[in-house]
Amino acid sequence: MQKKELKVPVEVYSRVVGYFRPVNQWNKGKQEEFEHRKEYKIDSCACEVSAGYDEYQRAV
Repeated sequence: MQKKELKVPVEVYSRVVGYFRPVNQWNKGKQEEFEHRKEYKIDSCACEVSAGYDEYQRAV
């Protein structure tokens, strides 16, 4: 027995120059570019914060 899948169109928004716009309202070239984007996940940024603090301590 196969499960039936219900596919519902969703509206995807992306940030463009400070505001959010629906991707389906972009021109074809920008939509293609959006499909090729890579997502990155940064687990922690503690190294950047502590490095900045060390520089501050040296300056004081």
